[in-house]
Amino acid sequence: MSKGTLKYLGSALLRMITLLIAISMVSFILIASSPIDPIDAYVGDLSVSEEQRDNIAAYWGLNKSPVERYFVWVGHLFEGDMGTSITYRQPVIQIIGERFQTSLALMGLAWVLSGGLGFILGVIAGVGKGNLLDKSIKTFCLTLAATPIFWLGLLILMVFSVELQWFPLGLAAPVGKVVSQVTLGDRIYHLILPAFTLSISGIAPIALHTRQKIIDVMQSEYVLFARARGETKWTAVRRHGIRNIMLPAITLQFASFSELFGGSVLAEKVFSYPGLGNAATIAGLRGDMPLLLGVALFSALFVFTGNFMANVIYGIVDPQIREGGTHG
Repeated sequence: MSKGTLKYLGSALLRMITLLIAISMVSFILIASSPIDPIDAYVGDLSVSEEQRDNIAAYWGLNKSPVERYFVWVGHLFEGDMGTSITYRQPVIQIIGERFQTSLALMGLAWVLSGGLGFILGVIAGVGKGNLLDKSIKTFCLTLAATPIFWLGLLILMVFSVELQWFPLGLAAPVGKVVSQVTLGDRIYHLILPAFTLSISGIAPIALHTRQKIIDVMQSEYVLFARARGETKWTAVRRHGIRNIMLPAITLQFASFSELFGGSVLAEKVFSYPGLGNAATIAGLRGDMPLLLGVALFSALFVFTGNFMANVIYGIVDPQIREGGTHG
């Protein structure tokens, strides 16, 4: 491994650690400032005495000052303990591990669909700049970009689940089936609508970005020269354009991990999909600080990994490009 690679990896590790520290502090301050009383959320409609409330607060460490609670949490974190969820009464790391498996299937399928469809639509629109198809794709993408995913999900749910009854209303598996009886087909069937909804929200930025890049490529000297030699428009795009527009598309797609994660929270809520985003929403409504902090750190790590992978793949696709502009 070269000295430049080690330097880059060390720099990335330092940035990741700094990011996680900042995220943990900001998240803790915001959660601690929330008007939601975790004890009220914990007891629900039950009537409890002040002594019982004090016991509950002592049990969950809520009787300490925010600063004390933060450093206690950090100390446990260094030991590999992210705390116990007040809502689920389970270790946070266990909840994240179980829920993320479900969310990963949703986000993975949506990520592939949005990237693939967005890239194809962007190329078609860019090559046919100014024609009816280009204008239609632009209008479609701009409309999607301005449409809230929550509203879009409700609309899709009403049409395909309520009116047409082609798909289930929600959840990740049929109601009444035990886990051992749920087939892969059942999971895919329940995954289609939320993944489709989530992918639609990611198509627009990829398509519009790719469209502009392909327009720039088509106006470049080397493509004009290729056209002058007799190559057709699509042949010139295939031979000279795809590689150039793949680089920014790949970078943008991997950098969209934050939007993907945020969108999955809304999609999971609309479709009652039992993923990590749904758990985070419930935890937020109940002031579940350990789980919220765990999800915040995990999501930051998830997004950072996406950006890091974009840089790595960027260099693989074009080996002449290196971090900081150096050449290998």
